[in-house]
Amino acid sequence: MEKTEKNPVYELNAQEYNLKLAEALKKIPEFKKPEWIEFVKSGMGKARPIDDPDFWHKRAASILRQIYKKDTVGTNRLRTKYGSKKERGARPEEFRRAGGKIIRTILQQSDKVGFTEIVKGIKGVKGKKPGRKLTEKGRKFLEEIQ
Repeated sequence: MEKTEKNPVYELNAQEYNLKLAEALKKIPEFKKPEWIEFVKSGMGKARPIDDPDFWHKRAASILRQIYKKDTVGTNRLRTKYGSKKERGARPEEFRRAGGKIIRTILQQSDKVGFTEIVKGIKGVKGKKPGRKLTEKGRKFLEEIQ
């Protein structure tokens, strides 16, 4: 009889899991929020700068979970994922993608820790897209969160 492994990434509620992962990321010195984060909006669709003090670690946790779920993810796909509707007064709302600087910086920090690695796309091969992929160390770290 095979022993089935429980995977907390899928078993726990996404919001609950992300909060636990954010707490774990706070203990890693490479995942520190930059000083400019207090002055920027998270995207064009937002009216005001970010006011959540734990925003950086929560977004990093969410991005790592997205990479875990989708295998290979690029900055553009994540910008679309975290985008929002822009209120334009009397005109109808329009979708705007999130800013790329926050996402890129988080991906670079996770590269530095060794959780992700850059994957180059292979021209002509359909399933091989460029982007970031979790390393074995990153996959293990995400699965240990409970």
